[in-house]
Order: sequence, then C-alpha cells, then structure tokens
Amino acid sequence: MAVPLVPLMACSDDCGNRIVSRIDAPGGARSAVLFQRDCGATTGFSTQVSILSGGQAPAGRGNAFIADADHGAARRGAWGGPWAEIRWLRADHLEVRYAPGSRIFLKRETVSGVRVSYRPANE
Repeated sequence: MAVPLVPLMACSDDCGNRIVSRIDAPGGARSAVLFQRDCGATTGFSTQVSILSGGQAPAGRGNAFIADADHGAARRGAWGGPWAEIRWLRADHLEVRYAPGSRIFLKRETVSGVRVSYRPANE
C-alpha cells in the first residue's frame, strides 16, 4: 500500500512569537506570558497567553488564550494585536483582561492546574 508523502514545508511553522509581558506566579513555579504571534502578511497579529514552567518561553501558539482584533473591532495594543493584560490573583489563579470586540479563538479555564479567569477590560 502506497503512503502519500507530505512535503516537509507543510509541517513547518512560519509564525513568530514576540513576548509583550511575562509575570511570574507567587512562588515562581509558573510564569504567565502574554505575547504577539505573527504568522505572515496574510494574517493579522494575534494576542496570546501561555502558562509555562517558570522561565520558559512560549513555543507555538498560546495554551490559555488566543484572540485577534477582528478587523479593527477591538482596541489594539502597542504590539499590534488586541489589547490585553495578565495578572496573578494567587499562585494557582491567573486573570486575563482583554479588549472588548476581540475575536476569541481559545479561552481555557484551566491550564496545567492553574485556573484562568477572563474579563473584558470595560468591566
């Protein structure tokens, strides 16, 4: 039986991440990282959040939150994606505030044992 070959380029990730802010949880075991993800000229910038072991850098897409500005419907941050901010409420609870009008693609309530709360910035 013949197995179709997939070109290696199809598996590559041409996206880049630029860290906007990193905040260590109380105790330093984990970090929350807010970053801009850019996947080239045919897509807009997105704002993403990952919860990682302390000191790690995000690789790939966010594991907690992913949003874009929905063609200008949301206020943009200085990094080009929709505005957002992160803060630890406790060592096991992160809050993500984001611009109203953001188009949200991922919004996980728990990541690696950390509860994540979300709030539009106008609340």
